[in-house]
Amino acid sequence: MITVASLAPYLGGALALGGIAVAASRRRELLIRWCAWAVGVPLVTGAFWWGRPGAAAIAIVVGVVAVMEFGGLMRLGWVDRVVLAAAVAGVVLAAWLAPGQVLRVVAIGALAVAAVPLLAGDADHGLRRLSAGLLGLAWLSVLAALVPLGASALALFVAVSIADIVAYFAGRGLGGPRLSPLSPAKRWSGTLAGAAAGLGVLAVLSALSWPMAVAVAVGGLAGDLLESMIKRGAQVKDAGRWLPGSGGLLDRIDSLLIALAVLLVLR
Repeated sequence: MITVASLAPYLGGALALGGIAVAASRRRELLIRWCAWAVGVPLVTGAFWWGRPGAAAIAIVVGVVAVMEFGGLMRLGWVDRVVLAAAVAGVVLAAWLAPGQVLRVVAIGALAVAAVPLLAGDADHGLRRLSAGLLGLAWLSVLAALVPLGASALALFVAVSIADIVAYFAGRGLGGPRLSPLSPAKRWSGTLAGAAAGLGVLAVLSALSWPMAVAVAVGGLAGDLLESMIKRGAQVKDAGRWLPGSGGLLDRIDSLLIALAVLLVLR
């Protein structure tokens, strides 16, 4: 059984090795990104060590920030964003405190999201606001899976993160056919190398199973492409600019979100 205690040494070791590699490269942008990871990894690990309350707290914080970034991409007003954030937080709380009521809470959240443009009588942009709000609820409410999955979700995050990094560098180095018009910089060579690296990470963490493998190899890729499609529609490069070296939080968790959804379905 995977536990946070069993994952902690690997996370610490990976962070240390990454720091050495970044220092050797002397590249400022990589150093900035590593510093962000050096702060975030211990915080997230500590929260998961706390158990379900910690996982719920992380999911709510991440969910609210992600909603604000998503709302900016979709040009949603503050009322839409606040209601959507409350709906996502409600789903996470239900996953923690009342697991049997999650679907009911999702339905209530969907009604609340739909009510905002309806009550405003927005004939010009109401459909866009409604569609964006429901997409955001379906996409970001998956963070509630962090609560029941616990250490497995942490292992999944590590695997998809390593897969993303390897895919980026392998794609640039190996070249070859492009993966999708949604993300022209991505190559099939990098995608396959990243998937192999992600599976290797799962094996090292003793977390390799066929649902986890599919979640990393297929779900992680789909999540990345989904956010690329949203950003292309919004004509922006990053979901935000506040996270040092990484743009926005959505840019860091896009692969995880769909990977979590795939894992939930297969489990």
